[in-house]
Amino acid sequence: MSKIYEYARHPRLNELARAGRPIKTNDFRKPKTGGFFARLNSKFGLKVTLVVGTMWCAYFFTVLALLALPSAMKQGTYYIVVWLSSSFLQLVLLPIIIVGQNIQAAAADKRSEETYKDAEAVLKESEEIQKHLLAQDEAITGILDRLEALKGTPPAVQA
Repeated sequence: MSKIYEYARHPRLNELARAGRPIKTNDFRKPKTGGFFARLNSKFGLKVTLVVGTMWCAYFFTVLALLALPSAMKQGTYYIVVWLSSSFLQLVLLPIIIVGQNIQAAAADKRSEETYKDAEAVLKESEEIQKHLLAQDEAITGILDRLEALKGTPPAVQA
């Protein structure tokens, strides 16, 4: 070890090494805590979300809402507004929003993966820098030791 500098590894680096990979959205789809009902609710909620969160479901809801439009038009402006806000927008936007959230979650997972790889690369580079600095410290210490040894010897005679 160098006499010049004492390196102390940051504790977070050990956590990074233990993790092995970044946390992703799928890691939260199956809860490891909670009782039977928590796991059942998670499983059921995920299945419903996977079905409702598709564009095919949005198309189906659009057709379903449009079937009610003629009835709303016969009853007047108020019912058209009610149909638009409750039937059409809520039915159609719900699956589209879920699709968008799924895309965002996939993008977040990709960013997480890339950030993890970047952090791992920076860690490896910093370890190499530490090795390089340690070698330099040892060389400098050797030079200093030789200079100290030369201090005790008389200077060379100049011609």
